[in-house]
Amino acid sequence: MTAPTGRAPTERADAARNRLRILDAARRRLAADGFAELSLDAVAKDAGVGVGTVYRRFRSKAGLVYSLIEDNEARFQEEFARHCADDAPSAHDRLRAFLHGLAELVEDNRELLLLAEASVPAGRYHSAPFRRHHEQIVGMLTELAPGVDAAYVADLLLMAFTPGLFDFQRTERGWDVARIKGGLDTVLAGLAETGGPARDAGGTDGAGGGSEG
Repeated sequence: MTAPTGRAPTERADAARNRLRILDAARRRLAADGFAELSLDAVAKDAGVGVGTVYRRFRSKAGLVYSLIEDNEARFQEEFARHCADDAPSAHDRLRAFLHGLAELVEDNRELLLLAEASVPAGRYHSAPFRRHHEQIVGMLTELAPGVDAAYVADLLLMAFTPGLFDFQRTERGWDVARIKGGLDTVLAGLAETGGPARDAGGTDGAGGGSEG
């Protein structure tokens, strides 16, 4: 039921502003001190809100980390939507921009994503961002290369952004993000070239024709 006064909308606006202030403060703290030193009390002080406000909204450091990931995902989606609105890019250009944007998203949030992966190893595959990314990639692949198994290939592409693998490539292999993007471009080019008529599991084409013998 709608409140009889204008107080509720004002409270919602204040809550939204507080949330942004808390997340901004948490980002600064993480950048300066890392997760191990992250304190909800310190974040509350930096954000200029009561510590009870932080605990009620996020409950724990893990809750704050997941909220940061969700907020960064929202920003990524907004940027991708703006890209798609400019000059009606092709499916190839949209998918390339999407994959490059994901690489930058993982790079910018590597520590957060590694923390999330460590706490729930398989949780990524059940998360809303993963399902959303998979659906978006499937849509673009279906347009770009209708002959491929879009759902399976989407899983393969998303494996490139597994936090542990991405971090291994950046730290142990010493690859920069440009090299990772270049590898994704190579895969994408191959998909565009080979995405012919769809084939069923038995290797016949969509028209049901048998193999030549």
